Amino acid sequence: MFVDAIERIDPFTRPLHSIVRLYGHNEIIPGSATLFFVNENGCAVTCKHVAELITKADTIYQNYRSFQGARRDVLREKDAAHRISQLEVKFKLQSETIIRVQNYFVGCSNDAKLTVDMHPTQDLALLRFEGYGPSLYRSYATFLGDSSRVKAGRSLCRLGYPFPEFTNFRYNSATDDIEWTTTGRSTSPRFPIDGIVTRLLSENGGITGIEMSTPGLRGQSGGPLFDTNGLIYGMQSATRHLHLGFDIEDREVLVNGRKRSVSNYPFLNVGHCVHVDVIKSFLREKGVKYYEG
Repeated sequence: MFVDAIERIDPFTRPLHSIVRLYGHNEIIPGSATLFFVNENGCAVTCKHVAELITKADTIYQNYRSFQGARRDVLREKDAAHRISQLEVKFKLQSETIIRVQNYFVGCSNDAKLTVDMHPTQDLALLRFEGYGPSLYRSYATFLGDSSRVKAGRSLCRLGYPFPEFTNFRYNSATDDIEWTTTGRSTSPRFPIDGIVTRLLSENGGITGIEMSTPGLRGQSGGPLFDTNGLIYGMQSATRHLHLGFDIEDREVLVNGRKRSVSNYPFLNVGHCVHVDVIKSFLREKGVKYYEG
């Protein structure tokens, strides 16, 4: 059903690859998110929670660098362990605290100046790749013009990059840092997931979101929500967990021929997408050109 639409959407939908290091660990945690371009001028949209990780990356690393410098100054002191503990409190470092984030915009321009505008209330952000060279993305989004077509029961699809299968990164022990490499796999597979509109979500009397019968997957945040013609209806933002109430507690069942006591508290995982009208309104407010169909 969505084969042709995905081919239309793919040329302007791009993954954001991230690698993360936590305090006290040398392991690297890969992650991904999605963005899509709205015009030929290097303007794209994604989720606010994705953009915040982009904008905070330098601040996070500078805080850790400052800690490293202070730690070097106390290592030779008799009470070094105690002093380091004090520094950890001062720099707000605990086990599992993020100390380094490296982001890579796949198929975009990583050399361009990037400016970010975040929506004040919705999970929406505008990215502008300013002064970029020849475009690595092809085509751009066409938004739904008549939002009255967003109704319960309509089949829609989302496209994103939920499974971070890239491996082009490493921990550099010489610099005690994580970094991108020119070896390993540099791509992750695109992944579509369809569903039907279940409900329209509102805040303060206005429609702001679209609920889908299927979940958005981790890494699809910022990906487009579209119909069979490739028109953009919204953007994947989050997944909500609705308690179904069909709970089972301590029920005996046969598992591999043996009785087991099991409990189960089922939830329905539904997708939450930013509504197309919210995206268009934000683009107009920021003076960004977009297209409707």
